[in-house]
Amino acid sequence: MTHKRTNQRIAFWTLRLLGLLVVAILLWILGFIVYHGIGVINWEFLTTAPTDGMTGGGIFPAIVGTCCLIVGSMIVAFPLGVMSAIYTTEYAGNGKIVRFIRIMTNNLGSIPSIIFGLFGMSLFVNALGFGDSIIAGSFTLGLLALPLVIRTTEEALKAVPDSYRTGSLALGASKLQTIWKVVLPSAFPNISTGLILAIGRVSGETAPILFTAAAYFLPKLPSSIYDQVMALPYHLYVIATSGTDLEATRPIAYGTALVLIVIVLAMNLLASLLRRHFGKKVKTN
Repeated sequence: MTHKRTNQRIAFWTLRLLGLLVVAILLWILGFIVYHGIGVINWEFLTTAPTDGMTGGGIFPAIVGTCCLIVGSMIVAFPLGVMSAIYTTEYAGNGKIVRFIRIMTNNLGSIPSIIFGLFGMSLFVNALGFGDSIIAGSFTLGLLALPLVIRTTEEALKAVPDSYRTGSLALGASKLQTIWKVVLPSAFPNISTGLILAIGRVSGETAPILFTAAAYFLPKLPSSIYDQVMALPYHLYVIATSGTDLEATRPIAYGTALVLIVIVLAMNLLASLLRRHFGKKVKTN
């Protein structure tokens, strides 16, 4: 008995140390970025356009462009992903077609992001004539996030007890009414987890927007979805690797990285608040 308890304690403390190690690595990365980037963060940096070949001024156009691409990609990925998951989980059963769809979805999720960029350039930029624009970048990033949204939504729908479905159908509701009024509200807190993960995935991507939306230097705000934009990931790459005085632009690079992290954390926080709100709503109902 003592031997079993000793093994249990060793396993418990090993897992605890590994968990603390993950947290420590995260805090170390965040602390490193904050330490090197907080010095350039001020009102001018956040609200003005870059100047002097991006060695001065701010990053406001890149902030706006990044937010436009994130919102646009979620508008594309979230409805398509949720509807696809509803079909495979609630309607299609578990036949060969569904297994094939899931295999293809998993394969789609493993494709390198630069391949999505080349595909987006070929289809959205050239074939459909969108050009380098917000809409082309949003569709490309939406396809990139689609497998993640589908998988997380499927798991969320499977977690809803079957008694909810049978009870609703027994009361005379149709299949569609059951899904819309019972299943989706119950699963939405977990579905929003996919939204959070998808936001984190697309917000830091550089390769897809490099071919479809991002501009090297464009110190103005977009006026339509067909305009090209600056974006924080690509802007960070440019100022960290281009130019003759990298030492002068390095603080700007760290400041840009810090702003990008804050934007992602803010969007994740908003999604978490929505998840908590709908979770409380489900419990009260």
